[in-house]
Amino acid sequence: MGNVVDRIAQPWGGRTPYDRHGAWPVRVDTYLAGGVRPEAVDQWVRTASILHSDGDAMDVAVRHGQVVGVRGLVTDRVNRGRLGPKDLFGWQANASTDRLTKPLVREDGRLVECDWDTAMSRIVSHSRALLRDQGPGSIGFYTSGQLFLEEYYTLAVLARAGIGTNHLDGNTRLCTSTAAEALKESFGCDGQPGSYDDIDHADVIACFGHNMAETQPVQWMRVLDRLHGDDPPRLVCVDPRPTQVARRATVHLAPRGGTNVALFNALLHEIIRAGHIDGGYIEAHTVGFDELAKAVEECTPRWAADICDVPAARIGEAAELLGTAEALLSTVLQGVYQSHQATAAAVQINNIHLVRGMLGRPGAGVLQMNGQPTAQNTRECGANGDLPGFRNWENDEHVTDLARVWNVDPATIPHYAPPTHAMQMFRYAEQGSIRMLWISGTNPAVSLPDLSRVRAVLSQDRLFTVVQDLFLTETAQLADVVLPAATWGEKKGTFTNADRTVHLSDKAVEPPGEARPDLDIFLDYAARMEFRDKDGGPLIDWTDAESAFEAWKRCSAGRPCDYTGLTYDALSGGSGIQWPCNEQAPDGTDRLYTGGITWARPDECETYGKDLVTGASVSAVEYRSLNPGGKAMLKGVEFLPPHESPSSTYPFQLTSGRTVYHFHTRTKTGRVPQLNTAAPDVWVETAVRDAEAHGLGEGDLVEVTSPRGSMRARVRVTDIRPGLLFVPFHYGYWDTAGGHEPSGTTRGRAANETTITDWDPASKQPVFKTCVAAISLVEKSTGQISAAPTTTASAPARTDTGVPATEGRAAGLAEETTDPYGHGTPGDRL
Repeated sequence: MGNVVDRIAQPWGGRTPYDRHGAWPVRVDTYLAGGVRPEAVDQWVRTASILHSDGDAMDVAVRHGQVVGVRGLVTDRVNRGRLGPKDLFGWQANASTDRLTKPLVREDGRLVECDWDTAMSRIVSHSRALLRDQGPGSIGFYTSGQLFLEEYYTLAVLARAGIGTNHLDGNTRLCTSTAAEALKESFGCDGQPGSYDDIDHADVIACFGHNMAETQPVQWMRVLDRLHGDDPPRLVCVDPRPTQVARRATVHLAPRGGTNVALFNALLHEIIRAGHIDGGYIEAHTVGFDELAKAVEECTPRWAADICDVPAARIGEAAELLGTAEALLSTVLQGVYQSHQATAAAVQINNIHLVRGMLGRPGAGVLQMNGQPTAQNTRECGANGDLPGFRNWENDEHVTDLARVWNVDPATIPHYAPPTHAMQMFRYAEQGSIRMLWISGTNPAVSLPDLSRVRAVLSQDRLFTVVQDLFLTETAQLADVVLPAATWGEKKGTFTNADRTVHLSDKAVEPPGEARPDLDIFLDYAARMEFRDKDGGPLIDWTDAESAFEAWKRCSAGRPCDYTGLTYDALSGGSGIQWPCNEQAPDGTDRLYTGGITWARPDECETYGKDLVTGASVSAVEYRSLNPGGKAMLKGVEFLPPHESPSSTYPFQLTSGRTVYHFHTRTKTGRVPQLNTAAPDVWVETAVRDAEAHGLGEGDLVEVTSPRGSMRARVRVTDIRPGLLFVPFHYGYWDTAGGHEPSGTTRGRAANETTITDWDPASKQPVFKTCVAAISLVEKSTGQISAAPTTTASAPARTDTGVPATEGRAAGLAEETTDPYGHGTPGDRL
């Protein structure tokens, strides 16, 4: 028996300190519901987390054909047995009583139940009619970051080579497209250079716009354990909110929204000025240093201080830490990716590592993070606006090679223009050129910016919308056909986390009613559409998850994301395995670029790059002339002001983000008692100074208004930077989980009622974090408090406001043990 801990009150659990270069100690986290004891579990089934991008490996407890709990997998390289709050409790959503169990079709304006043949026949008849009358460009597919690799790959084949459409993207466009683009701009190809193991070795860890404590909680546990050991790392945090990372940082920079490029240029200026660069590495492995140095020559800390509203001395301190680190690990997420000049800013972080030679060795790496559990797979499989296997759509040899794998004519695969990104797809649907949109595993009626516009697009009579999901989400309510899907624990497949670790998720229980795995739905559609290869055989000849995985391996062979050394048997072992995994690396690959840059050569690169300011494509001829040897590319860029600036009408900047207790639009976590109780409703954070100026206090109901729309929420006064409002984006049009609108709010409670339709020119990722807003009082609190948790970045600035601590109490108790086997060696319980 281990320690019993309230994992809502203590999201990161207890500490297991360790020293630099040491092995992270194990700690197995277990939660079993309903008083079930481990010895009463019928079966433990292997899987990993589906509610963030950590890839936390776990076993699912099954009793009497039902999931009754989870425990962390002690032998896995990613988490060594630890689980975050969403891991421990989120599985309960699978058994929610409002799961979709039968297909729905729209009849006389209402969604009614039907059988699968009726639903699929309706989809197929629309598809064929559109292909006949308007061509493949009339059909688009918008998918998720939560399906399995095998499902994305099947979708990519049927969309690209079956339908022949260029319109295929994922909601990963909202969270990870800048990560992919920044890696391609710097290294010529996607692929995460670093490893989570770098946390063990780094002496400086920099989190750039990355609230690691709430978005990757298990990796934050790893950092905390290092901080409690000997020779702890020093932390640099760039975040406008008082996150747990910021509270423990050696240097915390809280810049004005939309000024990341100015700040990062100043950091580079100082690093270069002080001579903290590796000239040998720069000469051997990069191009463009002189141009970069010139671009940041005038970007002094004093210059940046005026733009960013950050003290120049603090910028200098951060640069000194980054410049003198023996082993620097940088992590990056939405504070960079969803902000102004997103790709340009992310590339400057790559530049810091390149000029310092901080790549390819323990502790020295960059993690351009993902937000979703399978975001990496959408990128690899070509379901996010790229070609499968990190192939270059502008390289005819790459297209020909892909056509060989699929046994189709190269002309079948659309490559006449860049694959259409999600924001453009919705614009095409708005304009009427896309007439059918198939949405799988995502909820754009809450997650996209400027929601009034999105709802209008999805409500058009001329747009035939298919939604494939677990619940009747806000998006599904607007659909013409709704398909009930199986989810994690109810199907088999693989998925890859943010540091390239591939996990196998086994089927533990049957899906409810007539719900089907997404793979089976896509295979059924492909069979009904009778897609053929050039020899007349079936375009898609696999029939289940494992045969789909083998097909993907053939597509990945020889590519950067080579899976050919992986099998389901190998992935059934004690740990996930990092790609590339092949004959040269049979046990996987810890880090990329250990011997130099490997995939930037002109004939092999995934892209020729883009202008970071305009997004204009670099030609193959220009790329070849600038980078004939295939080195890493140092790209400087000037700072440009955000597209919206505060005014007398809209005096605040507004940013949105996440909390540790919820995932995306709460489709699953809003149905979990422990997680929903911890953060049941939307809130708005404002700084102490701004609250005093506007006469606002804890729990006051306010309206937040932008040029697009408005939403209402209760106030939490925090230590957020003045002039900035924060709203969590998880909360939808109304409380679909509870079936009603929470007391004290209106229909407009979604953050994206206010955000702008704007995107980064290079990555095409929407800009969620730099719109302008006003705040006004609706009613003073009469004892109400906001729903904001007290354990996270939303903690109140003052402790005397009467806000009760966020707790799970008895429902939040989970077991933690550091000796899971009783005698220190694996036993029957493994």
